[in-house]
Amino acid sequence: MKIKLSVIAMLATLVSGIVAAPARAATLSDAEATFLDQLVTASVVLEQRCDGYEVDGRGGVQLGARLLGSPEAAMAMIDAYSAAIKARDGETYDLGKFRPEVSEMATKTFRRVRADLIKNPKGACAGYGDASVDRGLLRRY
Repeated sequence: MKIKLSVIAMLATLVSGIVAAPARAATLSDAEATFLDQLVTASVVLEQRCDGYEVDGRGGVQLGARLLGSPEAAMAMIDAYSAAIKARDGETYDLGKFRPEVSEMATKTFRRVRADLIKNPKGACAGYGDASVDRGLLRRY
């Protein structure tokens, strides 16, 4: 299955944070939280334009599939993150894909990683970027 995943590249356009919507608050599983943390971290590296990194869409889906059990579960998490970004930006999004718990955690992770990248651009870009390469979410160019 050849999946184009420029979704992470799209996520690079993420602005300051994501607004958590009130509604059916649920808890993320440990695997979901891990994958979302790694997905958001990689997207912030791209959003902050850290030199030398680009999306590895196939690797991202493979990582998600390993953590969540299937490519479909990985894509569902990616779609939930995408819906959270669109909701935050005031764009139209699929209500069925929006998950408040994803939005809330993504906001926290985004702010933490972005703050690190702003404080120490070289060191944090290398640290977060290399970790994302090691996980398969990004690749070097």
